[in-house]
Amino acid sequence: MVTVMTAILTSRINPGVKEALRIGAGQAHRSIANMVEILIRSNCERHAIAITHFEETKNNNGTYS
Repeated sequence: MVTVMTAILTSRINPGVKEALRIGAGQAHRSIANMVEILIRSNCERHAIAITHFEETKNNNGTYS
């Protein structure tokens, strides 16, 4: 079974920027986390920055390899 793992990103931003992000995410019917990912992916695409896809397989013993 292939499982795509996620990573935690913690950051501080201007409250006004966060509110704009919240509004934009709501208008797009997305979560804030998903909206941040979409914006990062869009920026990477515009600047020809490759995004590496990490896929891990869950072993029978419940660990990932």
